[in-house]
Amino acid sequence: MTEATIRVALVGNANVGKSVVFNALTGLHQHVSNWPGKTIERAEGTLHYRGRTIDIIDLPGTYSLTQYSGEESVTREYIESKEADVLVNVIDAGAMERNLYLTLQLLEMRPKMVVALNQVDMAESRGIRASPGRLSTAIGVPVVATVATSEIGLTTLMDEVIRRSGTDANAPTVIKYSTGIETRICELESALSGLELDHPLRYVAIRLLEEDQKTSAKLYAMRPTLRTTVDRLRKEIEERYTQDATTVLASERYAIAARVASMATEPCTPKRSLLQHFDRVALNPILGYLLMLVLLGGMFYGVFQLGHILSGLIDDGFSALRSSYDAAFPGELSAFIWSALIEGVVAGVTVALPYILPMYIALSLLEDTGYLARIAFLMDSVMHKIGFHGKGFIPLIVGFGCNVPACMGCRVLETQRERLICGFAASLVPCTARSIVILGLVAAYVGFHWAVILYVLDFIILFVLTRGAFRLLPGEPKGLIMDMPCYRRPSPSTVGKKAWTNIREFVYVAFPIIIAGNLLLQLSSAVGLLDVVGLYMSPVIVFWLGLPTVAGIVLLFGVLRKELTLIMLAALLGTTNFALVLTPGQMIVFAFVVMLYVPCLATIATLVKEFGYRRAAQITVVEVITAVVLGGVLLRLLPLIGIY
Repeated sequence: MTEATIRVALVGNANVGKSVVFNALTGLHQHVSNWPGKTIERAEGTLHYRGRTIDIIDLPGTYSLTQYSGEESVTREYIESKEADVLVNVIDAGAMERNLYLTLQLLEMRPKMVVALNQVDMAESRGIRASPGRLSTAIGVPVVATVATSEIGLTTLMDEVIRRSGTDANAPTVIKYSTGIETRICELESALSGLELDHPLRYVAIRLLEEDQKTSAKLYAMRPTLRTTVDRLRKEIEERYTQDATTVLASERYAIAARVASMATEPCTPKRSLLQHFDRVALNPILGYLLMLVLLGGMFYGVFQLGHILSGLIDDGFSALRSSYDAAFPGELSAFIWSALIEGVVAGVTVALPYILPMYIALSLLEDTGYLARIAFLMDSVMHKIGFHGKGFIPLIVGFGCNVPACMGCRVLETQRERLICGFAASLVPCTARSIVILGLVAAYVGFHWAVILYVLDFIILFVLTRGAFRLLPGEPKGLIMDMPCYRRPSPSTVGKKAWTNIREFVYVAFPIIIAGNLLLQLSSAVGLLDVVGLYMSPVIVFWLGLPTVAGIVLLFGVLRKELTLIMLAALLGTTNFALVLTPGQMIVFAFVVMLYVPCLATIATLVKEFGYRRAAQITVVEVITAVVLGGVLLRLLPLIGIY
């Protein structure tokens, strides 16, 4: 008989390696959805270990259980629901004092908990040696030293989770405040007696003294006279400490965290690293920008070169297969079957996949090394000019992979105005699908420098449009306060898992659409429907943009997924050698329009979720008009520099 499944929740600050722990434990046995009623991602996975099934959920990163943001709200609500059998609190060994603030709040709930003291190797390189034993003694829960990137300590961590899930697990140490606070907590606990509470008396009492809105509303409804007692005790604290009670409790919790961190750490000889010198360059106000341009430019050039090589190899293989197929199955019916059922797959594998894979690997490397945060710091002054601070540049970088998580990532900004401007900007970033068109068409057949020019044009247009939105929407951008993570050595397994998660979405979701869409196109072409649609679109597509009639059809399909534009274009034109059927000027204009026009369906749906139907419609209309108008202008400017 199998033992019951253990449900584990990973909780911790941002940038402590919590997601690395999650990926290392769950491998490919994970899925991502949204929290009920929220647009915040919910990552869950399963681990089979020592005959036990362990379901693991990666809670959003948070610095406290005070509900200031959507992520903090989701994390607190889940922990308070007691759905998890064991909490694994992941903390950064090199920033123990800051991390322990959340740990102390969690301990007040008296949960079954294990602490993963992560990144102990990086802490030692910075001259900090952490002691799991002394920390465990201080807080009364098991502490396991881990290096998640190398999967060190994770086996011991899971052993502790299984042990802690047992009914005989000891309760954590009660962390005591100063006498003036403790007296009032005890008095409030007595006032709460007799009530049916979902959480320990001490936890509820502290939440009331901190004037937590959710707790207060619920308890005051149950016992209205409680408000008078709480107000009196808060006033007594404020008179004694000459500060607001909430501030006093937070200050004491930070003081306890500092004391515990001091007990659990000791200095050691730091290891000098080339990364320290690299960081000085990366954050330099002049050299940092040059380094960023070199790294990002090198990334795109590397993606193009690798993608071009892979695309050529795959294309040669399919060309040989097509020749064998034609020889074995001659006739018009066989040719139609190839065009309708196989050509879409061929185009997807040949044109799209070779560029998607290296792009996602490159983005994962940027993220895992910690360099993305440096880019955000550098770009803060530039981002303020278009309405939000440097933290908003991270969603724009993520947008090179996919606009959907980029738009969702705008939630890191503090105000709705900043989130809206950032979401507008993120929807204009050339995602992997648009990069497929730019690299697979323009870079491959016109020249890589023209692909670079298109990217530059895109960001100039992005800057102008978002600057306009910044002027139209009232308000001022907030200042930047963010956590600067340490540099990390990327884990090949983590990078590979992230890349596969994104590629899997393309294979499982995009390929069926490609096959169905290609079949629909071929059938429509056979009955003459494409000619009718093309006729109605020709004033814009043919006369203004100078593109073939079929381009209008594939642009419509591109609303589903942007890579479909190039894939369907190849299917309709009957070749992946676009130089045979398109001029260099047509390739540039087509890629330019695809780069700017209506976001894909998934991005539109995300914009609706984040900002509502009206704002999503406004963003879509502005981008369509911009793409069509400037596409025609570009067509008429290209001949002036010899591009036809």
